[in-house]
Amino acid sequence: MLEFVVVTLASLLAGFVDAIVGGGGLILVPALFGLFPGAAPATLFGTNKGASVWGTAWATLQYSRRVTLPWSALLPAAVAALAGGFLGAWAVTQVSAEGLRKALPFILGAVFLYTLAKKDLGRDHTRHHHGRAEALLASLIGLVVGFYDGFFGPGTGSFFVFLFVRVLGYDFLHASASAKLLNTATNLSALTLFAWKGHVWWHYALVMAVANVVGSLLGTRLALKHGAGFVRVFFIVVVGALILKTGWDAFGAG
Repeated sequence: MLEFVVVTLASLLAGFVDAIVGGGGLILVPALFGLFPGAAPATLFGTNKGASVWGTAWATLQYSRRVTLPWSALLPAAVAALAGGFLGAWAVTQVSAEGLRKALPFILGAVFLYTLAKKDLGRDHTRHHHGRAEALLASLIGLVVGFYDGFFGPGTGSFFVFLFVRVLGYDFLHASASAKLLNTATNLSALTLFAWKGHVWWHYALVMAVANVVGSLLGTRLALKHGAGFVRVFFIVVVGALILKTGWDAFGAG
């Protein structure tokens, strides 16, 4: 019973953070590993996806009602993200992700410093591209980050947000809204693979999914109320936390 309470609360908080800027895995994945240290990692990752996919999907729906999204660019990008997620999941069965694990804190550090240095980055929504060019670039982002999510995963939402801001010229609110659709696609591809292999505890995942959606609703409302400036600050905080977490995992835990 205690496990259900803890994972439900962790899933609610993860959905809240995910809805604003991504990074809910910082909360839910460690909670699952702490509660079930003897479980197969694939099962815990699969159970996490079984909950988080619903929160990101709900956030996408909520954002789409209040924010004008470029669907002609995002729909092909979501398909590319779905394909990238499958390719990444396959690739991790063939090669080790150890090199990427050690490089990730430095990659996130560069994103963090760049965002701090460019104080106007993502404050104004001025799309750099339109039509086919925007769709192509969005699809490339979806494919690459989708592959990363399937292959390794931490910080996927933050990478989507940063690239939508930097490459496509979105403000942080539109970037976060757009990222939710692509993150839903990558979560769905991973969940499909985990479920196919029997690595989802559905009795936990279904309860966590409800909590994740509630957290997503709260986070989305907060982001829409306070706008791009608030999302930018939240992005910096989450990326900073990701740097500490991935740095510890890569260099401190051993």
